[in-house]
Amino acid sequence: MSSPRFEENPVKMKAEEYLVVERDQLADSELEGYQFGGAKVCLIFVDLPPGGGPKLHRHPYEEVFIVLEGQAKFTVGSNTVEATAGQVLMVRPGVPHKFLNSGSGRLRQIDIHANDRFVTEWLEG
Repeated sequence: MSSPRFEENPVKMKAEEYLVVERDQLADSELEGYQFGGAKVCLIFVDLPPGGGPKLHRHPYEEVFIVLEGQAKFTVGSNTVEATAGQVLMVRPGVPHKFLNSGSGRLRQIDIHANDRFVTEWLEG
């Protein structure tokens, strides 16, 4: 069985069991699993200044936010949640959500989409 080829992706194939991806070579700091050996997950490496964040949207799958540094104000459905470094927030499928860097420094987090490609319905302009 031959190894799959990933000529268009910044991937180094080490063995058929795993891949190594260089984060700094990902377009927009995003990884869609289907482009990397069929992984069933997508990742976004978030690094935002104060006041930055996406508009209200939803996905047909669960999204997990891992706050690594800073603080964020999340709107999840009709709830407002303040999250800080070290916390993990999980949003259920179909629930509208957005977040904003509510701190005075950078917001760094990893957003995990439980799907092999991004599927986003934008609810604000």
